[in-house]
Amino acid sequence: MNLQTTNNTGLRILIIDDEANIRTTLGMCLEAEGHSVVAHGNIHDAMEEITRRVVDLVFLDVRLGMDNGLEFLPILRAESPWAQVIVITAFASIETAVEAMKKGATDYLPKPFDAAQVQMLTRKVAQRRQLELKLQSLELAMDALDVESDLPTASVAMRDALELARQVAPSKAPLLLRGEVGVGKGRLARAIHAWSKRADAPFASISCTLDGELLEAELFGVSPNHAVGAEKIGRAAFCDGGTLLLDEVGQIPARLQAKLLRLIRDREYERLDETNTRSSDVRIIASSSVDLQQAVRAGTFRSDLLMSLDVVEIVVPSLRERMEDLPLLAERYLALFRKQNHGQATEISSDALYAMNKYSWPGNLRELRNVIERAVLLCRGEKIGIEHLPPNLLNSEPVYAVGDLVPLETIEKNHVLRVVAATRSLRRAASILGVDSSTLCRWMKRYGVRDDQPAA
Repeated sequence: MNLQTTNNTGLRILIIDDEANIRTTLGMCLEAEGHSVVAHGNIHDAMEEITRRVVDLVFLDVRLGMDNGLEFLPILRAESPWAQVIVITAFASIETAVEAMKKGATDYLPKPFDAAQVQMLTRKVAQRRQLELKLQSLELAMDALDVESDLPTASVAMRDALELARQVAPSKAPLLLRGEVGVGKGRLARAIHAWSKRADAPFASISCTLDGELLEAELFGVSPNHAVGAEKIGRAAFCDGGTLLLDEVGQIPARLQAKLLRLIRDREYERLDETNTRSSDVRIIASSSVDLQQAVRAGTFRSDLLMSLDVVEIVVPSLRERMEDLPLLAERYLALFRKQNHGQATEISSDALYAMNKYSWPGNLRELRNVIERAVLLCRGEKIGIEHLPPNLLNSEPVYAVGDLVPLETIEKNHVLRVVAATRSLRRAASILGVDSSTLCRWMKRYGVRDDQPAA
């Protein structure tokens, strides 16, 4: 084969062929194109390789000494469903090609082959891989059409958070984003990924509020030998080379915290119901709306895990701490939802803006979005008025922050209700607050909140 250099996007490629000269020549051809290549001459070594790392493409020889590569193909596909497989053989036939395709091969390459054939097939796989990644890029692009795409702000606190985020984005260090529910921690995580050297690799997020086994399956993947038989690649493998956001990391079950710590420290993990150790170069960004230091003191969160996550902490301010941004954000939401819903409203009245400025926005940007979208849907004229705002906004009690000139009991009440609203149960909330469940129930009764209704 004549070696040629191309500008294909680099793939992680595994060659399985018992002929050393084929492994060497094919490997050189692929590496010249910018791909990362590992080659093995037998199924046993190839199997160990697949269980250790994620690959994008496999070149699989049909005859591997006494073994039949096609018999290995279903096992390979089960172990590495992400990978595409090109079958190569010196004994080409229509029957062999049909059998390979039925067993999950992507394509078929008869020997002898030249560099042009290899490049053509590899480019097809690379293009497919790029299309898959572009789906994610499209999601990011759709986000870019959204209101906070450029994270506009006149707030000093928000500008400080963005400056710190840009400064640490190029590193591999884990990050902890802290802030109330709805302040935009997920959007900031996406921005950090876009600013990083991993921008062309996958980004994904997972909510740590999922129940234990479901969360483990989504995070680490599921073995094909699992009792339910539902194989899953897992976010850790999907985001290899990219970024994974762990949303509300403080709620991750205790039994999974050790596995997460190992992924962060050693970049190793096992899928559910599997003993094979796998590796992933994934950058972890965690977010939390609760005080993880308090969770550590309560014994519900590992201190070593917090230290590993909290290499750099970025505090995202609440909307009430950056009220100077509210008019701009409201106008942008208005433009967005007017376009989406073909609404008539083009401006927000001074009375409506005054009412919005008096409100404390416990739901932050998420709540502001909902309020403006509702107003656009209800407004039949060109100006959104106070009558288009929800009653709870007009009649609500203000939510104060630490440092406001109010009684200590008021701050305590707001904090307790926010912790309850951010957790899955009163028992969990009590643990974070450092009190027993009966004490929390007494507080809730004193605040006029029943046990069976949400606190916020």
